Formats: sequence, structure tokens, C-alpha cells
Amino acid sequence: MSEEDNGEELIRLIEENDLTGIRLWLAGHAPYEIADELERMDSHRAIVPFRLLDKDRELEVFEELDPVHQQEILVGLRDAAFHDLLEEMDPDDRARLIGEAPAKIATRALAGLSPAERKMTAALLGYPEGSVGRYMTPETVILHRDLTVGRALEVVRAKSADAETVYTLPVVADGRRFDGTVQLADLVRADDEAELKDVVDVLVPRVRATEPAEDAARLMQEANLVALPVVDSEDRFVGLLTFDDALELIEAADSEDIARQSGASPVAGHYVAAGVVRLARARATWLLLLIVAATLTVNVMQAYEATLEEVTALALFVPMLTGTGGNVGSQSATAIVRALAVGEVRVRDLPRVAWKEARVGLLLGLMLACVALVIGSALVGPMVAGVVGLSVISICVWAAAIGSCMPLLARRVGVDPAVVSAPLVATLVDATGLLIYFNIARLVLHI
Repeated sequence: MSEEDNGEELIRLIEENDLTGIRLWLAGHAPYEIADELERMDSHRAIVPFRLLDKDRELEVFEELDPVHQQEILVGLRDAAFHDLLEEMDPDDRARLIGEAPAKIATRALAGLSPAERKMTAALLGYPEGSVGRYMTPETVILHRDLTVGRALEVVRAKSADAETVYTLPVVADGRRFDGTVQLADLVRADDEAELKDVVDVLVPRVRATEPAEDAARLMQEANLVALPVVDSEDRFVGLLTFDDALELIEAADSEDIARQSGASPVAGHYVAAGVVRLARARATWLLLLIVAATLTVNVMQAYEATLEEVTALALFVPMLTGTGGNVGSQSATAIVRALAVGEVRVRDLPRVAWKEARVGLLLGLMLACVALVIGSALVGPMVAGVVGLSVISICVWAAAIGSCMPLLARRVGVDPAVVSAPLVATLVDATGLLIYFNIARLVLHI
């Protein structure tokens, strides 16, 4: 049975109030599959199969949901189930949920936690929003550097039940000062009498708890880490960023960048469950800004109205030139936004990037100008075709350069580079491209 049929079957069972059938459906699917189907439904439907889950699977499914749908599920639960679910959650997942929840849900959630869990959650919520401290897990097995390997393994066995991960084990000196990490596999292979300080990796990357979570996730990706140690301002160990949280961070950041590059605000939650008004609102702001920015093109056309009246053939190529410039600029901006996100370029590389992209634009312009010359010569003659060809080259060079510089300049002034979206670059290049076109026409055609 396909995924689509699976989802339709579950909806049918819910509509028919077939509780036995729903239980059988739930038993035959993995937690991530159940979570995906619940995210596609409205909260009134989703709460029905969720309440029928076994207690152990309930938590697994709940932690697979994004925070928006977690909040919707919590609203539909009675107090006992509400508090039991939150109490069993991993501290980092719980802190993110409470941090993003409305004040009413957050207060209710914190009030029902045990003192130990409340203290742990409050500590994570004390870090800045978007920092790695909000995403790390404090539930780890910490080893002292003066232990032997054999004794360290005993500690792991004794404390592993309360830890979120044991694959990467932090090693500390006195005062909880971070010394490095040791992999469980290396610990198992080492001699029991060996000293832990002789097998610890002291060069492992580490991040401060107040640093951006996305940067930490990218670092894990680059360094191929299963878990990344997190320390405080005094280099004391406070937690680990695990690979599953890092993957979610990267996915969320990439989704946000894609939305902004298309000229829209990010929409939290599942697309299928999002309402029409909510989707329209996410796109409306940017479209309003872009239509205002597009008046620059109208103003340029109006300023060169006399030129167009003298050589009306020039108007035929305006859509082609603006479209070409916008496409080249958008390609360049998208490439640099992505390169910034994965750490391939930095702000200080701006001159080098602009020079490289300008040369890319030149090559593209030469290629496209050949096509424009052939088309232009056939339609309006060689003189106007020559203007079009020169304009294509100039606009491509300009568009590639400006498209590459804008994300870097945005990063320099502290603005998200993705906000400098492809549609915005295209709109600005349209207006400036027309200035280039009409001024070349005046010089070549002496008008």
C-alpha cells in the first residue's frame, strides 16, 4: 500500500470512529510514519489516533512532531496525560517546545514538571533563543580524566540509562573543565588498565552554549561528528549537541533560506495542514515590497520615453533583457547565499567573489549575446542588434556582480543573507539593466 493510501485509510478510520481499526493501523506503522500522517491533519482529527497510542510509543511519536503540532496535541490532552508526556521528554526537546509555545501552555507545562526536570528545563531556557544551549542535551555520561578505561566503562554502564547518548563521552578535569571526548567504540577496544587521559581526543571541536545553533550544526557536518561538546564561558562542559538535533537544525535553516530566496516568509509546520490565509500572509509582505520596488523599472521607462519614441524597435527587447539580467542575478545570489550557509565563503571574500562572478557573467553574456545578435539582426537590423548584444554582455556582468555582493553585504550589516532574495535581486537588476540598455543605445545610435 502506498503512503497516500495509508493516509487516506487512517482518515477514513477516524471519520468512521473505528477505534479498533485505528489501533491496528497504528500498530503496523513506525513512529515517524505516524507523526507524518498526524502533521497532515487538523488538530481535532490528529488527537484521536494519538490518544490511542500505547504509552511507550506515544512519546516516540510526539518527539517526531514539529513544535507547532506538538502544541496542538498538548492542548487536546487532559492534565495527567499532558504532564506525563512532558515529564518523559528529553530536556532539549522539551525546552524548545516550551520556548516556542504560547505563555499559557508554557506556564502549564513548567508547573507540572518535577523539580529536577523543571530545573533542567529552566537552565536550557536561560540561553538565548536560537543558541546551541537551547538544543543541547545535558543528559550525558561525564567521565573524569583520571579514571582508568575499565572504571570508565563501569561508570557508563551505571549511568547510561539516564543519558540521551553514550556514543560520544565527554571527559572533564577538576571543576568540570572540558578536556576532550572519547568514543565508546574506542573505550571498548582499549585495555582496561589504560588511563583515560591517554585515549581522550583533546582536539575535538567545541562550541560555547551562547553561539548560534545553526553554526554548531554546520560544524558537526564539516567535522563528521556524532555529537558536539558544548561549554560555558569558563570552558566547563554543559552538554552535547547530538546529530539528530543537528540534522533538524540544518533542515530548518535550509527551509527558511529557500522560503526567503523565493520572496516569502517561512511557514512553520506541515504545508498540507497550513491554511490558505496563513500561506497568503507569508507571501504577501514580500510581494508588496517587490511591487513597490518594481516601480523603479516604470520610472526608468518613463525617463527614456523619448528614446523609445525615436527608435521604437528598442522596446521589443526590454522583456528579454530584464528577464536575462534578473535570471543571472538570481543565480548568482542563490549560489552565494548557499555558499555562505555552508561556510564556503566569508564576508572578507567579497572582492574575490565579486571579481569571480563578474567574469562568470562575462562568459554568460558573450554566449547569450551571440544568440541576441542573430535574433536581433533578423528582426530589426544590425545596428539595434549590436545595441542589444552589447547590453546583454554588460547586464550579465553587472547582474552577476551585484547578485553576489548583496548577500555578503547583508551578512556584513547583520541581516540574514537569504532576506536578499532572488526576486529582490531580479527587481533591482531590472531597473539598473534598463539604464545600461538605454545609455548604450544613446551612444551607439546617437539619439
